[in-house]
Amino acid sequence: MLSRILNAVLLVLAGILVGAVGTVAHQIDVTWGVSIPIGLIGSLIAYTALLVGLRLLSSTRLPALLAALGAIGTILLFTQQSPGGSVLIPNTLAGQTWLVAPLLIAAVVVAWPDVRRSGSRPAPESAAGVSE
Repeated sequence: MLSRILNAVLLVLAGILVGAVGTVAHQIDVTWGVSIPIGLIGSLIAYTALLVGLRLLSSTRLPALLAALGAIGTILLFTQQSPGGSVLIPNTLAGQTWLVAPLLIAAVVVAWPDVRRSGSRPAPESAAGVSE
């Protein structure tokens, strides 16, 4: 029981870490003729890799959900204006993308069916009912 609680806390902390680092890094861009949002791309890849990895390693959706809740909670916390008036996620295209994309990614990853179970089903018979 204690190991499950500790595991859940560590999963939420991993999500918080990815959400916090992504919030700080999502504004980094490189200009090579055009502006490339390298920080946003890297942050979304790291977030997606965390959730997909947890979903593939576990037979349940709970680990991916806990990590997603930690990251999304952190992102939502950082959208708030600080007492000094600064905001870590500004109202820009990159900021709006960083606010919405993790929600959509989490919805897809958590809702995705378990691919390991689908391989154990018997093959369907042909339409005529005759096995080949």
